[in-house]
Amino acid sequence: MEFPSELKYTKDHEWIKIIEGNTALIGITEFAQSELGDIVYVDINTVGNDLHAEDVFGTVEAVKTVSDLFLPVAAKILEVNPSLENAPETVNTDPYNKGWMVKVEVANIADLDSLLDAAAYKELVG
Repeated sequence: MEFPSELKYTKDHEWIKIIEGNTALIGITEFAQSELGDIVYVDINTVGNDLHAEDVFGTVEAVKTVSDLFLPVAAKILEVNPSLENAPETVNTDPYNKGWMVKVEVANIADLDSLLDAAAYKELVG
């Protein structure tokens, strides 16, 4: 299982990666997608919204369950990954790259310091 060191992680199994300035990508971890199973639909309708850390920004639907997606830090939702509409299974096959879920504008970059690094997340999931 992969734990990319450039990402920060939540105990709810989301990851966040700063891509430029205070713009970041958010998705779910390899562990999360493996627990969910085959993902068939990603439902995110919060584009344009300013949300707080741990707010639900959408849901992911797998064959047997639906799971909420929680925002790692306070941020404005800028964009949903357009490729997930026709290929939600990308979250299963490439959760850290092509399977990202939302692009956000982080309210306070310092908030990322409260998240788990790769070693701490790896310890959390065993």
